[in-house]
Amino acid sequence: MTLFSANLGFLWTELSLPDAIRAAKVAGFDAVECHWPFDTPAQDVKAALDETGLPMLGLNTRRGNLSQGENGLAALVGREVDARTAIDEALAYADEIGAKCVHVMAGFASGEEARQTFIANLTYACKAASQLGKTILIEPLNRHDAPGYFLQTTDQARDVIEHVGEANLKLMFDCYHIGRTEGDVATRAEELLPFIGHVQFASVPDRGPPDHGELDYWFVFTAFDSLGWTAPLGAEYKPNGDTDATLGWMKTLR
Repeated sequence: MTLFSANLGFLWTELSLPDAIRAAKVAGFDAVECHWPFDTPAQDVKAALDETGLPMLGLNTRRGNLSQGENGLAALVGREVDARTAIDEALAYADEIGAKCVHVMAGFASGEEARQTFIANLTYACKAASQLGKTILIEPLNRHDAPGYFLQTTDQARDVIEHVGEANLKLMFDCYHIGRTEGDVATRAEELLPFIGHVQFASVPDRGPPDHGELDYWFVFTAFDSLGWTAPLGAEYKPNGDTDATLGWMKTLR
């Protein structure tokens, strides 16, 4: 049976993070994940996880200066101190709540110097994460939603992973972003399987629930099952209104 994780960066956003965890449990999710939980005391999140028995799969590093439109720091030349502070913060929070992964956000950058900066910061992150038994994730974002983001394709991500050369650096395989930029999602999943650390999904192109759009998620989820993928798949979609009213897909796509 396919397992699902609720991404609480998009689902039940009207609730506090602990209450969103409880809502995910009631809705039948097998795990949870989040974006930037740092304004919520870690002990409150841990209590909700313990109460529900749901694992927290992962969280993101901070985006940086939001007033300046930043969306990650790790590929920004000259911001290495800020990037590594964000990495340390995310790893510490993840360790306190028992989260398995930290997604290190690259940010808006381009060029070889940015690539080398990203690789150096990821090497730092992986070595710090290995001391805690954590995995570092990187995620290509599509050019429509995040124009100018450093990491845009799975080929680029694989290149970075291979150059870093750390066993705990993996790809966040987001079917939505890959569907928007590259297509052929099931084939890409098969080709990239050794590099994948987590899978997310949403409809293409509107990023809604996975019951409509260009991607047939029955086909996609069956493909992951045939590849031997058993970890929860992350529902990172934007509900149009009440989250609970959008969950009919869970029954049809199990």
